[in-house]
Amino acid sequence: MPGSRLTRDDRERIAAWLADGLGYAEIARLLGRPTSTISREVARNGIPGDYLPGLAHESAVRRAPRRRPGAVRRAAPEPPAFREEFAALLAGTGMPRMCARVFVCLLLRESGGMTSAELAGDLAVSPASVSKAVGYLAAMDLIVRRTEPGRRRERYLVADDVWSRAWRTDATAHADLADAARRGADLVGAGTAAGARLTAMSRFFGWLNGQMRDSRVPDGDPLTVLAALVHAGTPRTTEQLAAALGWPAQRVAGGLAVLAGEPGIADPLALRSTEAGYTAEVRADRLGPAQRAALTAGPGPARASR
Repeated sequence: MPGSRLTRDDRERIAAWLADGLGYAEIARLLGRPTSTISREVARNGIPGDYLPGLAHESAVRRAPRRRPGAVRRAAPEPPAFREEFAALLAGTGMPRMCARVFVCLLLRESGGMTSAELAGDLAVSPASVSKAVGYLAAMDLIVRRTEPGRRRERYLVADDVWSRAWRTDATAHADLADAARRGADLVGAGTAAGARLTAMSRFFGWLNGQMRDSRVPDGDPLTVLAALVHAGTPRTTEQLAAALGWPAQRVAGGLAVLAGEPGIADPLALRSTEAGYTAEVRADRLGPAQRAALTAGPGPARASR
């Protein structure tokens, strides 16, 4: 804050922004400091092309007055090691490194999102780098933009339904890839080597799209209702399930409706409705007749241990 001493993180940011070509006034604005503070800091500890934040901070510590005995010392903020580790993992999945850093920074934000200036300050990067990253993330539907009331400045945040939207985006992309590969196979000829590769690709992405479409990520209610039916072992009505779970009947009915409308959620089980109520059974297509017969006939002879 204005008036307080520059920290080690502040000096690291100054060095990064100087390397990016930012002027003293812009750096001061990003740090919320007077321009004179930045110009004096650089002049005292080198030149813009030769400013070493580590040495600058050590010099500042030596110049600082000694703390009085018994004075309360504030705990230094923890280094953002987790943020960088998390961003590296996302980058390993194919997300550009700067985009991953910006996304994790927003993901860890408590509320309200962040502006480009705040992101640039926290990550010690130029505003131009942040602008490119937020453009990429917004295009991927991973973040949303919010304009501050009465101001033109935008804030960026991770929406609550980000993973559901990312899931739908991936499913659509897989369907498009499957269709393009099929059309490519038709174009070059299914009997050619290239046609065979494209056909295999079309089948794979078509299967992947089907798995994602039929296996949407539900909230906890449908799976809890399913677990209750499995545990009960015998049919239960909506009212009986509500009483056992301590839920309103409407909530149980909602969970049952999801299981009935999206059977892939319960796989390898299936919801069954009988006169006595609802029950959960193994899907008929998961086990063949011979497998069912062998399993219901009782345990087979134990294998000799080696």
